[in-house]
Amino acid sequence: MNKSPATLSRLPSLNGLRAFEAAARHLSFTAAAAELNVTQTAVSHQIRRLEQELGIKLFVRQNRTIALTAAAQEYLPRIRAAFNDLRAATARLRSRNGDRVLTVSTLASLAAKWLLPRLVAFQEAHPTIDVRITTSVDLVDFAGGDVDAAIRYGRGNWPGLRADWLMADRMFPVCSPALLQGERPLRRPEDLRDHILLHTSGASRDDWRLWLTAAGLPADLSGHSGLTFDLNFVTVQAAIDGHGVAIGRTAYVRDDIAKGRLVVPFDITLPVEAGFYLVSPADRADTPKLATFRHWLLEAIRATGGDGPI
Repeated sequence: MNKSPATLSRLPSLNGLRAFEAAARHLSFTAAAAELNVTQTAVSHQIRRLEQELGIKLFVRQNRTIALTAAAQEYLPRIRAAFNDLRAATARLRSRNGDRVLTVSTLASLAAKWLLPRLVAFQEAHPTIDVRITTSVDLVDFAGGDVDAAIRYGRGNWPGLRADWLMADRMFPVCSPALLQGERPLRRPEDLRDHILLHTSGASRDDWRLWLTAAGLPADLSGHSGLTFDLNFVTVQAAIDGHGVAIGRTAYVRDDIAKGRLVVPFDITLPVEAGFYLVSPADRADTPKLATFRHWLLEAIRATGGDGPI
């Protein structure tokens, strides 16, 4: 019985073809199953189904060994070439996508208060680069993840990684302009005794104590009536909303001060030893997309006053 043109042109199961190619390459159903992460029984079923679809026997099963039939030996090179073409096409696609997508990990507060408001400008200037932002306080596993670079706070000593200096940090009290117009004056640092102090836990938990000491006030004043939040940008928002006085860090409050949402009630600012860095694997630090982002980032920092005083 002759087969119809439609039957002759119909492709067999892709899973069956994969099982056939792997089993033919290894001459082992067991090894093929391990490569494809399925059971040996599944490979055997897929190949048997493929043989039924083709109407051709592909393997000669002899005790614990298998061998290719003459028809399979003729079929295999074309199937192998087809899978190689698929692998190559997929690799090219992923490579092009990899050149387009830039994944940057950063601190949530820096993302919310500094980076995100400026990213639109980067996207407009470089529409072919798709920036993806993730937030985390943990160190990035560049070898095992998809992150290209991280903006981190520290002293720049991350062994095996390139760390490009971005900007320094200074700390100083900030509050809502409305707080200055309230019933309790806030003209001198001593006036803080009459106000709620807003704190951030974690790495910023000692900010108030350090600033108070630098201002010549008792450090235990930092334990005075207050509220504590786990993220800097939440603390800053509480200050904007008039709930108390926060210790601002330059990168987190610069824009809010410029727009009048926050004011700096005192002239005393305290430099911080650490700062922000763009961290990346040394062997990938100069890829075109990352080099473009680094250049833009440094220009954006210079345009906004960089690490200079508020």
